[in-house]
Amino acid sequence: MPHITLPDNVPGIRSLVLYRPDTGQPLYELAQTVLRAGSPDSTLTDAERELIAAYVSSQNCTDFCRMSHAAASRYLFGNQAPVVDQVLNDPDTAPVSARLRALLVIAQRTAQDARTVDDTVVAAARAHGATDGDIHDTVLIAASFCMFNRYVDGLATLTLTPTDPALYEAMGERMGTLGYVVPTKAEATLSDGPSSSL
Repeated sequence: MPHITLPDNVPGIRSLVLYRPDTGQPLYELAQTVLRAGSPDSTLTDAERELIAAYVSSQNCTDFCRMSHAAASRYLFGNQAPVVDQVLNDPDTAPVSARLRALLVIAQRTAQDARTVDDTVVAAARAHGATDGDIHDTVLIAASFCMFNRYVDGLATLTLTPTDPALYEAMGERMGTLGYVVPTKAEATLSDGPSSSL
Protein backbone atom coordinates (compact mmCIF):
# COMPACT_ATOMS: atom_id res chain seq x y z
CA MET A 1 0.00 0.00 0.00
CA PRO A 2 1.39 3.47 -0.86
CA HIS A 3 2.67 5.52 2.05
CA ILE A 4 0.34 8.41 1.17
CA THR A 5 -3.22 8.57 -0.11
CA LEU A 6 -3.12 8.47 -3.91
CA PRO A 7 -5.79 8.27 -6.62
CA ASP A 8 -7.29 4.80 -6.93
CA ASN A 9 -6.27 2.48 -9.76
CA VAL A 10 -3.46 4.72 -11.08
CA PRO A 11 -0.10 2.95 -11.31
CA GLY A 12 3.45 4.18 -10.86
CA ILE A 13 4.47 7.79 -11.14
CA ARG A 14 1.16 8.76 -12.70
CA SER A 15 -0.50 8.54 -9.28
CA LEU A 16 2.12 10.92 -7.88
CA VAL A 17 1.69 13.33 -10.79
CA LEU A 18 -2.04 13.49 -10.11
CA TYR A 19 -1.33 13.99 -6.40
CA ARG A 20 1.08 16.87 -7.13
CA PRO A 21 0.52 18.28 -10.64
CA ASP A 22 2.78 21.23 -9.84
CA THR A 23 5.78 18.92 -9.48
CA GLY A 24 4.49 16.40 -12.01
CA GLN A 25 4.55 18.86 -14.90
CA PRO A 26 8.30 19.61 -14.68
CA LEU A 27 9.07 15.91 -14.18
CA TYR A 28 7.23 15.05 -17.38
CA GLU A 29 8.98 17.93 -19.17
CA LEU A 30 12.32 16.52 -18.01
CA ALA A 31 11.36 13.07 -19.29
CA GLN A 32 10.33 14.52 -22.65
CA THR A 33 13.62 16.39 -22.92
CA VAL A 34 15.95 13.54 -21.99
CA LEU A 35 14.03 10.80 -23.79
CA ARG A 36 13.16 12.69 -26.96
CA ALA A 37 14.94 15.98 -27.57
CA GLY A 38 18.42 15.34 -26.20
CA SER A 39 21.64 17.23 -26.78
CA PRO A 40 22.20 18.79 -30.21
CA ASP A 41 25.24 16.59 -30.88
CA SER A 42 23.78 13.34 -29.52
CA THR A 43 23.38 10.38 -31.85
CA LEU A 44 21.18 8.40 -29.44
CA THR A 45 17.89 7.33 -30.98
CA ASP A 46 14.62 7.54 -29.07
CA ALA A 47 14.63 3.73 -28.86
CA GLU A 48 18.11 3.75 -27.31
CA ARG A 49 17.10 6.49 -24.85
CA GLU A 50 14.09 4.47 -23.71
CA LEU A 51 16.31 1.40 -23.44
CA ILE A 52 18.74 3.25 -21.17
CA ALA A 53 15.79 4.33 -18.99
CA ALA A 54 14.52 0.74 -18.82
CA TYR A 55 18.03 -0.59 -18.11
CA VAL A 56 18.61 1.83 -15.22
CA SER A 57 15.14 1.08 -13.83
CA SER A 58 16.00 -2.63 -14.03
CA GLN A 59 19.25 -2.01 -12.16
CA ASN A 60 17.23 -0.15 -9.51
CA CYS A 61 14.59 -2.96 -9.38
CA THR A 62 11.77 -0.51 -10.15
CA ASP A 63 9.37 -2.75 -12.04
CA PHE A 64 6.82 -0.23 -13.31
CA CYS A 65 9.47 2.02 -14.86
CA ARG A 66 11.40 -0.96 -16.23
CA MET A 67 8.36 -2.52 -17.86
CA SER A 68 6.85 0.69 -19.22
CA HIS A 69 10.08 2.04 -20.72
CA ALA A 70 11.03 -1.39 -22.06
CA ALA A 71 7.66 -1.41 -23.81
CA ALA A 72 8.29 2.04 -25.28
CA SER A 73 11.76 0.95 -26.42
CA ARG A 74 10.34 -2.21 -28.04
CA TYR A 75 7.75 -0.13 -29.87
CA LEU A 76 10.41 2.31 -31.12
CA PHE A 77 12.83 -0.46 -32.14
CA GLY A 78 10.10 -1.99 -34.30
CA ASN A 79 11.27 -5.25 -35.87
CA GLN A 80 14.41 -5.12 -33.71
CA ALA A 81 12.30 -5.16 -30.52
CA PRO A 82 13.83 -8.40 -29.13
CA VAL A 83 17.07 -6.51 -28.49
CA VAL A 84 15.39 -4.75 -25.54
CA ASP A 85 14.93 -7.93 -23.52
CA GLN A 86 18.35 -9.17 -24.56
CA VAL A 87 19.93 -6.00 -23.13
CA LEU A 88 17.90 -6.25 -19.93
CA ASN A 89 18.92 -9.90 -19.52
CA ASP A 90 22.61 -9.49 -20.39
CA PRO A 91 23.95 -6.31 -22.00
CA ASP A 92 27.36 -7.95 -22.54
CA THR A 93 25.97 -10.48 -25.03
CA ALA A 94 23.07 -8.47 -26.47
CA PRO A 95 23.34 -7.71 -30.21
CA VAL A 96 23.87 -3.97 -29.85
CA SER A 97 26.62 -1.70 -31.10
CA ALA A 98 29.84 -1.39 -29.13
CA ARG A 99 28.94 2.29 -28.71
CA LEU A 100 25.63 1.50 -26.99
CA ARG A 101 27.21 -1.24 -24.89
CA ALA A 102 29.84 1.24 -23.66
CA LEU A 103 27.13 3.81 -22.90
CA LEU A 104 25.21 1.20 -20.89
CA VAL A 105 28.32 0.76 -18.73
CA ILE A 106 28.25 4.51 -18.07
CA ALA A 107 24.53 4.32 -17.28
CA GLN A 108 25.05 1.42 -14.88
CA ARG A 109 27.88 3.18 -13.08
CA THR A 110 25.86 6.39 -12.86
CA ALA A 111 23.00 4.44 -11.27
CA GLN A 112 25.21 2.57 -8.79
CA ASP A 113 27.75 5.26 -7.87
CA ALA A 114 28.23 8.10 -10.35
CA ARG A 115 31.73 8.74 -9.02
CA THR A 116 32.80 5.51 -10.76
CA VAL A 117 32.15 7.03 -14.18
CA ASP A 118 35.85 7.52 -14.78
CA ASP A 119 38.10 8.42 -17.70
CA THR A 120 38.45 4.77 -18.67
CA VAL A 121 34.75 4.12 -19.34
CA VAL A 122 34.32 7.49 -21.02
CA ALA A 123 37.34 6.82 -23.26
CA ALA A 124 35.89 3.40 -24.15
CA ALA A 125 32.61 5.02 -25.19
CA ARG A 126 34.47 7.62 -27.28
CA ALA A 127 36.57 4.89 -28.91
CA HIS A 128 33.34 3.31 -30.14
CA GLY A 129 31.99 6.56 -31.58
CA ALA A 130 30.09 8.13 -28.67
CA THR A 131 29.85 11.91 -28.89
CA ASP A 132 29.92 14.38 -26.02
CA GLY A 133 26.13 14.60 -26.38
CA ASP A 134 25.79 10.81 -26.13
CA ILE A 135 27.85 10.72 -22.94
CA HIS A 136 26.06 13.73 -21.45
CA ASP A 137 22.59 12.38 -22.24
CA THR A 138 23.39 8.88 -20.99
CA VAL A 139 24.46 10.26 -17.62
CA LEU A 140 21.45 12.59 -17.49
CA ILE A 141 18.98 9.82 -18.40
CA ALA A 142 20.52 7.49 -15.82
CA ALA A 143 20.58 10.16 -13.09
CA SER A 144 17.02 11.26 -13.90
CA PHE A 145 15.72 7.71 -13.76
CA CYS A 146 17.41 7.10 -10.44
CA MET A 147 15.37 10.06 -9.19
CA PHE A 148 12.16 8.82 -10.84
CA ASN A 149 12.74 5.30 -9.52
CA ARG A 150 13.42 6.48 -5.99
CA TYR A 151 10.38 8.76 -6.10
CA VAL A 152 7.97 5.92 -6.90
CA ASP A 153 9.73 3.39 -4.66
CA GLY A 154 10.14 5.80 -1.73
CA LEU A 155 6.37 6.35 -1.66
CA ALA A 156 5.65 2.63 -2.21
CA THR A 157 3.70 3.01 -5.44
CA LEU A 158 4.99 -0.45 -6.41
CA THR A 159 1.82 -1.88 -4.93
CA LEU A 160 -0.01 -0.21 -7.82
CA THR A 161 2.17 -1.86 -10.48
CA PRO A 162 0.08 -3.78 -13.05
CA THR A 163 1.24 -7.20 -14.22
CA ASP A 164 -0.66 -7.57 -17.51
CA PRO A 165 1.85 -7.35 -20.41
CA ALA A 166 -0.90 -6.05 -22.72
CA LEU A 167 -1.20 -2.91 -20.60
CA TYR A 168 2.50 -2.21 -21.01
CA GLU A 169 2.39 -2.85 -24.74
CA ALA A 170 -0.34 -0.23 -25.15
CA MET A 171 1.51 2.11 -22.80
CA GLY A 172 4.72 1.67 -24.79
CA GLU A 173 2.97 2.53 -28.04
CA ARG A 174 1.45 5.64 -26.52
CA MET A 175 4.79 6.75 -25.08
CA GLY A 176 6.50 6.01 -28.38
CA THR A 177 4.03 8.10 -30.38
CA LEU A 178 2.91 10.88 -28.03
CA GLY A 179 5.89 11.22 -25.73
CA TYR A 180 5.43 12.55 -22.21
CA VAL A 181 2.30 14.52 -21.49
CA VAL A 182 0.87 14.85 -17.99
CA PRO A 183 -2.20 12.60 -17.87
CA THR A 184 -5.60 13.65 -16.67
CA LYS A 185 -7.25 11.47 -14.04
CA ALA A 186 -9.42 9.80 -16.69
CA GLU A 187 -6.39 9.04 -18.88
CA ALA A 188 -4.29 7.78 -15.98
CA THR A 189 -6.54 5.06 -14.59
CA LEU A 190 -6.06 1.50 -15.70
CA SER A 191 -9.75 1.08 -16.35
CA ASP A 192 -9.73 3.89 -18.91
CA GLY A 193 -6.61 2.65 -20.68
CA PRO A 194 -2.94 3.29 -20.13
CA SER A 195 -1.47 6.71 -20.60
CA SER A 196 2.09 7.91 -20.91
CA SER A 197 4.26 6.89 -18.03
CA LEU A 198 7.67 7.14 -16.46
